[in-house]
Amino acid sequence: MTAAASGALFIGVDGGGTGCRARLEDMEGRLLGTGIAGPAALRIGVEPALAEVEKACRAAIEEAGLAVDALGSVHAAIGLAGVGRKGLMERLLQRPHPFRSVVYAHDATIACIGAHADRDGGIVIVGTGSVGFAVVGEREVRVGGYGFPISDEGSGADLGLHAIRLALRAYDDRSVGSNLTRDVMARFRNDPFEAVAWMDQATATDYATFAPLVMRHADAGDPVARRIVRDAAEQIDELVRRLVECGAARVALLGGLASSMQPWLAPDVQRRLVPVEGDAVDGALRLARRAAMKS
Repeated sequence: MTAAASGALFIGVDGGGTGCRARLEDMEGRLLGTGIAGPAALRIGVEPALAEVEKACRAAIEEAGLAVDALGSVHAAIGLAGVGRKGLMERLLQRPHPFRSVVYAHDATIACIGAHADRDGGIVIVGTGSVGFAVVGEREVRVGGYGFPISDEGSGADLGLHAIRLALRAYDDRSVGSNLTRDVMARFRNDPFEAVAWMDQATATDYATFAPLVMRHADAGDPVARRIVRDAAEQIDELVRRLVECGAARVALLGGLASSMQPWLAPDVQRRLVPVEGDAVDGALRLARRAAMKS
């Protein structure tokens, strides 16, 4: 039976660092069920990540009123944060799966496909991390996004790191303090060694929890927060401009910080931005259909 045959089912999955979303559709594109699960970024490990993916898929199947073994007739496309790390794609492809067919992709790939409804274009994701990504003809272009703290400039984690660094400097009277730096230190009971103990266990997601605080103070005129956000916006500007140089005529801004960061971007960059047409799960579903038709 081919994918075009009556009764074919498709599931798209967006597996990110904060959670996993799955959506089940039939051949006509009708929504049958959705499911959510915990973080599925591959930095937590292949098995834990795919366990969350399959949990979200089972929830979508159950919501559709189907038996769990119906996954065996589903064509799946799964976008995973961190899939570009060395050796991980090979491990994923060797691992048994419960689907009729499966294709794995970078989470930026499915986000780009969804944002531009399968047309050429680019995206800049500004969330816990940051990355620029574009599809131009048969070519995929990636800019940045190599992981915090060595990359992911302008991201929520990057905002948090700079806020904590400047708060510690202000605590030492090495720089001027502000409402932001005082609020950051208050989270550590005004004790720099509380910050050190926190740092020893902190993840990128933990650093990103400071991003809303930074944005709120920046919008209120706090000089230290404005400096941090201006610097971050310049990094996002560079990602957009680089994608345009690589041939992406249209670029969409995605991620949890996209709407709050956009007003801080340069005018030429803002003129390049276009509205998002679909989300990452839409992109995964398109990829699942495309791959199934080829099989």
